[in-house]
Amino acid sequence: MKGKKRERILRILLKHPEGSLSFYRIAKEARCSHVWVINFLKTLEKKGLVEKTKIVDVGGIFSYWMHISGYPLYREYNVQNPVDLLKRVKLKYALTTYYAESLTQHYLFPSRVDIYIKEEDVQNWHKTLTERGLVGKGNFRILMDDEHVFYSNIRREGLRLVSVPQLILDLLREGGVASEAAYMLMRREYHDII
Repeated sequence: MKGKKRERILRILLKHPEGSLSFYRIAKEARCSHVWVINFLKTLEKKGLVEKTKIVDVGGIFSYWMHISGYPLYREYNVQNPVDLLKRVKLKYALTTYYAESLTQHYLFPSRVDIYIKEEDVQNWHKTLTERGLVGKGNFRILMDDEHVFYSNIRREGLRLVSVPQLILDLLREGGVASEAAYMLMRREYHDII
C-alpha cells in the first residue's frame, strides 16, 4: 500500500501542480494520513521535485513515479468494435494509452484499447468481453490497479478517460512512440513549469 499512497499523492500533485492544495486536502484526496503526506512531500522536496505542494520539476516527478510504479496486472482480449462496446457498457472503466491519447491530442494511431477497471468487476468484464470476442493477445486490455486511477477522470466523446497525469505515465510505460506522445502532452499540460 505504501507505493500506492505515493502514487496517489503524485497523481494529485500533478493534477494541481501550482501548489494550490494544502497538506490536509492532499491527504483527504489520497485517503492517507496528513503525517504521511508531509513526510512524503519532504522526501520529494529533498530530491528537488517540489516546494511544499508546488511541483518544480515535472519531468523529475514523472521519472520518480515511473521508478516506484509497477506495470498493472492485465488480461488481453480481441473484441470487434471495442469503442462501441465502451459507449454502451454500464461497468466502471477509464480509457488510457493509445485511444485515450488519440482523443486527447490526436498524435498516436489508436491501435489498442486499454482500460482500467475496478478489481471487483473483473468477472463481469470477462463475461462481457467473451460474449463479444475472444480471450488472448488482441486489441483490448483490461488493467487492474489501485482504484485511485479513476481520480479526476475526463469524459470525451461518450467515453471515460484517465486523468492527464495518469495518461502521461501510462504512455511513458509503453515506450517508443507512446513516449513521444507523453512528452508532447507533458509540454502541453505543464508548459508553465517546464
